[in-house]
Amino acid sequence: MGNGWHEWPLMVFTVLGQCVAGGFIVMALALLTGVSDRAQQKRVQWTMIVLWVLMGIGFMASVLHLGSPLRAFNSLNRIGDSALSNEIASGSVFFAVGGFWWLVTVLGKMPQAIGKMWMILTMILGVVFVWMMCKVYLIDTVPTWYSAYTPLSFFLTMFIGGPLLGYLLLRVAGVTGWGMRILPAVSLLAVVISTAVVMLQGMELATIQSSIAQASALVPEYGALMSWRLLVLAAALVCWIVPQLKGGQASPAVLAFAFVLVIAGELIGRGVFYGLHMTVGMAIAS
Repeated sequence: MGNGWHEWPLMVFTVLGQCVAGGFIVMALALLTGVSDRAQQKRVQWTMIVLWVLMGIGFMASVLHLGSPLRAFNSLNRIGDSALSNEIASGSVFFAVGGFWWLVTVLGKMPQAIGKMWMILTMILGVVFVWMMCKVYLIDTVPTWYSAYTPLSFFLTMFIGGPLLGYLLLRVAGVTGWGMRILPAVSLLAVVISTAVVMLQGMELATIQSSIAQASALVPEYGALMSWRLLVLAAALVCWIVPQLKGGQASPAVLAFAFVLVIAGELIGRGVFYGLHMTVGMAIAS
């Protein structure tokens, strides 16, 4: 029994990867549909370096989980057959394609038409990356993970953290218009849905058991931890939304604090997720 914190490299990798995928989609949509001023476009493109720094941190964490960079390369040996290989490959492709687009674009070498298609491709690769993460944990011998709650939770992290990260970087770049007022509503809706997922999953855990373990006993603090997670997420939304309700916009510093709160909240939730690992069947005592 535990809270899954021993899997902290995977927690960091999955949470940051999902937030970056969502953040890129937000910023790419802004560049494609709302930011027309050349100088402002350039500022938006430069701030996107934060996405790739966060993605790099996520991949470094995943390497720590695997033990060495060599194991990371070896894990690519079964692309197409192994969910883990597919996850690392899809994440690497998203990182490489998006990072290369960013580098060529900020250097002013990317043709406009090709750049738009490249951004759309990277957005798609980001979604594929998150889905491949889900596939790693949809294991029929792990009943606590083998349900719709796993992909729901992973994509909800993308919809909670991604809009806030994108909004923060757009604010840093000086963007105030576009569809930015919609983004807090997206994250708010995702948190509401996530609250429902927490309650439904909590009820389901009481019905799952193997010959040696009851799922609800794996993380005895499930209710308390998830309550703290939702409170932290709610605090982040308050920092983000209240200034808008007053007719203004939160400062980048406040938004950065809100994003840190979101990361903290999602790490709590992801720790619970890993803590719920169990397998069916009888364990053999050594």
